[in-house]
Amino acid sequence: MKKIAMIFSGQGSQTIGMGKDFYETSEVAREMFFKAGKRIGVDFKELIFVENDKLGQTAYTQPAILLVQMVAYRLFKDACPNIKAELFLGHSLGEFSALCASGAIDYIDAVELVHKRGTLMQNACESIEAGMMVIVGLDDESVEKICADAQSAGKKVWPANYNQDGQLVVAGMKSDLISLEQTFKDAGAKRALLLNMSVASHCKLLASAQQPLADLLSDMVNDNFEAPIVSNVTTSRYNTKDEAVSLLKDQLVKPVKYKQSILAIAKDVDIAIEFGNGVVLKGLNRRIAKELKTLNVSDNESLAKVTEEVCS
Repeated sequence: MKKIAMIFSGQGSQTIGMGKDFYETSEVAREMFFKAGKRIGVDFKELIFVENDKLGQTAYTQPAILLVQMVAYRLFKDACPNIKAELFLGHSLGEFSALCASGAIDYIDAVELVHKRGTLMQNACESIEAGMMVIVGLDDESVEKICADAQSAGKKVWPANYNQDGQLVVAGMKSDLISLEQTFKDAGAKRALLLNMSVASHCKLLASAQQPLADLLSDMVNDNFEAPIVSNVTTSRYNTKDEAVSLLKDQLVKPVKYKQSILAIAKDVDIAIEFGNGVVLKGLNRRIAKELKTLNVSDNESLAKVTEEVCS
C-alpha cells in the first residue's frame, strides 16, 4: 500500500466558482455547503459562486477555502474508503483543514473556527496599515538578515512564509515593507511585490489573536487523529489536542515553514494529494522535492483520475 500525505493549501488559493462542479453533481456537497452556511450565517453558494467582494475578506475567505477542501476530501474518502493517510499537512490555513481531515475536529466546527480566526486576524490589524510582500529570487538567509537589520532600526517586518527556494513572503507594517523594497532588490531579489492583503499573517502583529484562538481550539478539537499532522511552526508531527492548541496558537505569530516541511516528509511518503481549489501546493512541491509525486482533487475529473490511480 502506498504511503500518502493529504495536503491542503492556504489563503490565496480561492477563486470564484471553486467547488461548483462538486456542488452541482453531489448531494453530499450540497448538504455540506448548507450545514456550514447555517452554522455561521453565510450563503456559501452565493459567496463562492457569485462575483462579490466578500470572498476576498479573510473572515470569509478562510471558511470558504476550508469548506471546498473538506468537500473534495469527503468525496475522495467516499470513493476510496480503505485509503488511510500516512500524515496530513497544510499551508497556513491549510493546517486547519489538515486538522479537520485527520478527524480531530468536525468540519462544521472547523468552518466556524476559521471564520472566527479570520475575524480575529482582521481585528488585530484593523487599526494599523499591515501587509505582506513576496520576495522572489533571494535566498532565505539574505531575507532574514534584511528583516533582522530592519527590526534593529525599529521597523516591524518578519519572515512569514517559506514557500520554496527563492520565494519567501515577509509580513509587517505596510510602510516598513515598502521602505525595504529597494533594499531587497539591491541584495539581489528579482521582485519585491506588495501583496493585496490587509492583514500581516504569521508575525507578531497578530499576538492579540493568540489566546482567543487557543480558547476556541480548546473547545472544538479532540484527540481522535487518524494520522499525525506536520506542524507549520516546527515541521515535526503531532497527534494530540494539547499539541494542536499550542502549535496553532503559535502559528499565528511564527512563520510557515512549508518548504522545510515538504523536505522533511518527502522520503517518508510515496504520493501527496492536494485537496481543494487549484494546484498551488502541487506546483510548490515540484520545485521543492521533485521526487515527491503530487496529485490534486479539485473537481470531478481530477477526482476520477486520482481515484483510479490511488484506489484501484
